[in-house]
Order: sequence, then C-alpha cells, then structure tokens
Amino acid sequence: MTTSEVLRYGGVRSLLVANAVLYTGVSLQAAALALQAFRISGNEADLGWIGLCEFLPAALLVLVTGTVADRFDRKKVALFAIIGEVLCAIALLAYATTDPTEVWPLFIIAFFYGVSRAFLAPSIRPMPAMVAPEGGIPKVIALYSATWTGAMIVGPALSGLLYAVSPSMPYAGSALLIGSAGVLVARLTFVRRPDAPAAGDRPTFRSAVEGLVFVWRTPILLAAIGLDLFAVLFGGAVALLPVIAEERLEVGEVAYGFLRAAPGIGAALMAVFLAIKPLSRHIGRGLLVSVFVFGAGTVVLGLTRSYVMAFAALIVLSGADMVSVYIRGSLVPLVTPDEKRGRVMAVENVFIGASNELGAFESGLVAQSIGTPATVIGGGVATIAVVGVWWLSFPALRKIDRFEDLGH
Repeated sequence: MTTSEVLRYGGVRSLLVANAVLYTGVSLQAAALALQAFRISGNEADLGWIGLCEFLPAALLVLVTGTVADRFDRKKVALFAIIGEVLCAIALLAYATTDPTEVWPLFIIAFFYGVSRAFLAPSIRPMPAMVAPEGGIPKVIALYSATWTGAMIVGPALSGLLYAVSPSMPYAGSALLIGSAGVLVARLTFVRRPDAPAAGDRPTFRSAVEGLVFVWRTPILLAAIGLDLFAVLFGGAVALLPVIAEERLEVGEVAYGFLRAAPGIGAALMAVFLAIKPLSRHIGRGLLVSVFVFGAGTVVLGLTRSYVMAFAALIVLSGADMVSVYIRGSLVPLVTPDEKRGRVMAVENVFIGASNELGAFESGLVAQSIGTPATVIGGGVATIAVVGVWWLSFPALRKIDRFEDLGH
C-alpha cells in the first residue's frame, strides 16, 4: 500500500495532524523547561531530577494506565490526559511570570505532567493501528513517526526564539498547541476498535499485569524493548544539551533552540525516507545496527566543542534512533493482539518512552559528579556495548527478516 493510498483515509490524516500539533507543543515545553531549570540553579543534577519526576508516574501507574486504555474509550482517556498536560503548561506559564529563583516547583509540575503523559501514551499510541487501513500499519507508523519528529524540529526551534523574548512565552505556546491537539483528537474516527470487555468482566490484578507477562513471554518483544531501554538509558545526551550549549559550545538561547531541534531534523529526514522506502528485509539486524550508530553519534557529541559538529552528530544519532523507533513501532502492534495493546504500550512506555526521563536522571547525576563530556562519551560507549551483548544473546531478534512474518 502506497503513502497516497494510506492518506486517503480521513482518520489517518486527522491523527497525523493531531500528533504533529500535540508534540510540537510538548517539545516546545520540554526544551524551555530544561533551559529554565539550568538557568535558575546552574546545576546539571536538576536536569536529572526533572527527568525522574516525569518518569516516576509512568513506572508507578503502569498497571493502571494500560488497563484503563484497554477497558475504556481510548479517545476519552487521551482527552483527559491532554487536559492534564494543558493545565501543567499553564502552571509553568504562571510560575515563569514570577521571575523564579527556586527550581523545586518545576519538579512538582513535572511530576503531574508525568501523570498525564502516563495515561496519554497507552491510549494514543495504539491509534495508528486503529486508523490504518488493512495492510497499512507499517506505512501509517512511518508517517506517524514523521509527524512526531517534524514536531521535534519546530517545537525546540520555536522554544529558543520565544525564550529569548520571555521565559514564559514557550509555555503559553505549549498550552495553546496541546489544547488544539485535544480538539483534533476529539474529532478522530477509527476503522477498527478493540473488542469491548465482556459483560461483568471486572478489572483484576491478573488482567493488569497481562501486559508485563505478555512482553516477558514474547522473546522478540522483550529483546526489542530491552535494547531500546538500555540505549536510551545510557544515551541520554539530549537531556544535557542546555549544559553542552552554554559550557561546551558557548551559545545563547536561539542557538540552543536550534541545537535542540537537530535531533528532530535527523529523525524527520529518516522518517520521510522510511515512509517512501520502508524497510522490508533484515529487520532485526537493522534494529541492532541503528542502535550501534546511535551510540557512535553520542560519543562524537561528547567529544566535540564545535557547534557544527555537535549539530551534525545529533542529526546522525537521531536518524539512527528513528530507524529503531520505526522498527519497534511496527513490530509491537504486529506481535501484540489488539485487546492487549494498551497494556503492552503502557509497559513499553515505561521501558522506552519514560526511560528517556530515567536516562536524563542518570545523565544529570553522573554529569554533576564526573562532568558532562565524560558522561556523554561513556553513555555512547555503553550503548555500543549493549548492542554487542544483544547481538549474541538474542538470535531470534537478529534473525527477523520481514514484518509480514510477525503478523497474527
């Protein structure tokens, strides 16, 4: 199925626009929050504490969020979560107008933002499979990833420009964009939905942990999710970009904003390429090689003092990461039954999506102890080492050839 054929479906088009608007607002806010926290305290560890505050809700609520996404209308769950994100953006806006000198209120707001996102991820991430026509899931996943990564360009770049005007401006823009995405999500239509729970079927602890059990008992899922978990955990260099920009590259807000946009540029270019020419063979090896390149790019980022080289390294490592995201994003819904996707996505959100924040926590604390360059370089080397371990330990993952071999 071609890209043009997939885009004829109204639900696909609507979801792509909603996703682009939502994550433009989210990335705009994230870039501003990191810079503001570092400007207030000058402490690398505070970047890590923000990451931990955003991670904890996803970990603590993993048995709840996935079950909610599978048992209730995913659109309604997503809308409630988006409302929570808007309220957090408004709280950040209000605090930024007070000329803050303390960073701890940002931790509190980040925690409640993490709660909202913990419910949003398992409810909205299965939606590409719900709007995709028959046989179109990999293509829709690639387009979905392209809009997300496009947002990762526009949001951070816009954040730097707005922050240069006033620290409160990025949060105003974020609240507006995330709220607009909520309106778009409310109007979505689906071509398929998960089966409704049987009458009298009440949620139990056993049903809640089914996502964890399914991942554990499915070696391909466990290997793919585990690989990205450790890659993101060790390769959390993006969390340290405020420090890299100010102390290593010695640039201001606008240049920082564009540096923060560089990962989006690399990922978007790769996502567009994958949408035009999707991977069709050697899927498992492609996943492993892409994570290796991600680690190598992280090492280069830690070594350089050149803005141009740092920008290029971020483009390369994020392009490689997009290959990994594309493969895993297609693999998970193909291997997972629809009635379990919410719970499996919640598990994946903890181990992959939320692990970005756990990686930020690790990077922030380590950078405070041994310095930013050593932290970034060490993280890249550790990522490369993980690829070697996975190559030897998970032959089933390495031997995956085609997506079609994985479908139910």
